[in-house]
Amino acid sequence: MPIYEYLCDQCETRFEKIVINKQQEIACPKCASKKASIQLSVFATANGGGNGASAKSSAPSGGGGSCCGGGCGCH
Repeated sequence: MPIYEYLCDQCETRFEKIVINKQQEIACPKCASKKASIQLSVFATANGGGNGASAKSSAPSGGGGSCCGGGCGCH
C-alpha cells in the first residue's frame, strides 16, 4: 500500500494518505476539500542512499575514525 503526499488546492495544507485503491476519494484533513494535488515524495534510506555504494566506500582515505563516511549528513 503506497503512501502518497498531497497539497490541498484550497487551503494549501500538506498531508499524507495511504491509498489502497486508486479510485479512493481523497479529502483534506483540515478543510475537507476534495481538490488536492499529488506531490513528489522525498524519502531517505537507512543504507546510505541506495546507490549501490556503502557509506564506508565513500569515506576519505586516511581518516582517523572521526568521519562516518558522509552517508549520515555529518559534513
